[in-house]
Amino acid sequence: MVTKKRRKDILTDPQQRILIVLDAFWEKHGYAPSVREILDKAKISSTSMVNYYLLQLEELGLIERDERISRTVRLSKPLADILGAGINAAEHIVKALEEIIKIPIAGRIVASAPVPIPASDFSYYDAESSVEIARSMLPEREKGDDLFALEVQGDSMIDAMVNNGDLVIIKKSNEAKNGEMVVVWLKGRDETTLKFFFKEDNRIRLQPANPTMNAIYIDDPAIVEIQGKVLMVIRQIDLSN
Repeated sequence: MVTKKRRKDILTDPQQRILIVLDAFWEKHGYAPSVREILDKAKISSTSMVNYYLLQLEELGLIERDERISRTVRLSKPLADILGAGINAAEHIVKALEEIIKIPIAGRIVASAPVPIPASDFSYYDAESSVEIARSMLPEREKGDDLFALEVQGDSMIDAMVNNGDLVIIKKSNEAKNGEMVVVWLKGRDETTLKFFFKEDNRIRLQPANPTMNAIYIDDPAIVEIQGKVLMVIRQIDLSN
């Protein structure tokens, strides 16, 4: 006997959390939560991912909304029916799942002057720590292999829209072109930093994106070890205000 998969066995955990938040919010307030409220209550990593999951849920017929009017997104049927009903759209949901990738959060990266960082700092998160993103959010032709995320500490890259507390998605690489934002390890100094990379004559320039900070010049290029290149930034929104 073949057992049909139930919807709750196929939907991702974030999708289920969003459905639960929508149901509970409507029950309490009589209207839908905002994207920021969904982000906060469903513990989603970014507003772009909230919108991505809402689009997927709408395509699957699980939610309804009028995009011309705010706070109209709601479940298309009772939550118990959605999570417990048999499913006829399995192929579409499986495809949606394939579009989501989990990227491990490996630790912190300093966006300031290079400072001594314990070697273990790139692994202070537990093995289960990760961020989910849609594959379509990655640069074209990027398959999502060899990626890791780092939490930014410092404000030397604020003019590049990288703020303290943001997550940067890194592609592992040991080389970079001039102008690329890179994670750099300074061998022998046990220091790490996030900067724009420039090779000039016989030295390396690590350029911040903050007008109050000066460029860092490394006269011995041999100590500059590139750990990876920044592919994208995931903004961490302060919901306390």
